[in-house]
Amino acid sequence: MPRPRSLTPTQIATAALAVVDRDGLGALSMRTVAQELGMGTMSLYRYVTDRSEVEELVVDLILQAVDLSTPRGSAGRRLSVLADRVRVAVSDHPAVMPLLLAYRHRSPGSRRWGETVLTVLAEAGLTGKQRVIAFRAILGYVFGALQVEHFSPLSGPGTTALAALPSEEFPFLSETAVQAQAIPPEEEFRRGFGILLRGLGL
Repeated sequence: MPRPRSLTPTQIATAALAVVDRDGLGALSMRTVAQELGMGTMSLYRYVTDRSEVEELVVDLILQAVDLSTPRGSAGRRLSVLADRVRVAVSDHPAVMPLLLAYRHRSPGSRRWGETVLTVLAEAGLTGKQRVIAFRAILGYVFGALQVEHFSPLSGPGTTALAALPSEEFPFLSETAVQAQAIPPEEEFRRGFGILLRGLGL
């Protein structure tokens, strides 16, 4: 008779996230997660089939923690809050960023967030193709901005290199990079999202 299951998906995801937060995404494996749980590697296979399933659980652990309640106010205000909560949740675990696009569509937490965003868009009067495009634009901005912030932050060496370009050859690029160095990531995200909302008429 098989032994009773004693681990939950949340426990496995929490252990995997601890590995990633501490040692980076490259350190994530069935072995390191099993070690974090205090068990043998082969025992972990009773609960998950491989590393990709563990990665999926990690993404959902982060996204299911996003508060889906929305404040009173305009559709733009409600969408801004929903978008910013994703930013905060993901920013707490930056090493997980590369997994977001790969597993977002398979995450129940992500699907619930998407349903909430679509509800706000529907209540704002968007229908059919208009709602599809608006939703995709929001998805593209939120997850794209988070990827850019992770791989190419304004405070990083790329911006520094652009700021040092000769102004006589690249006047706008160099000047813009100098200005960019003073913008914190939360301001970059929120103001960029505001531009998107204005473009959508929200």
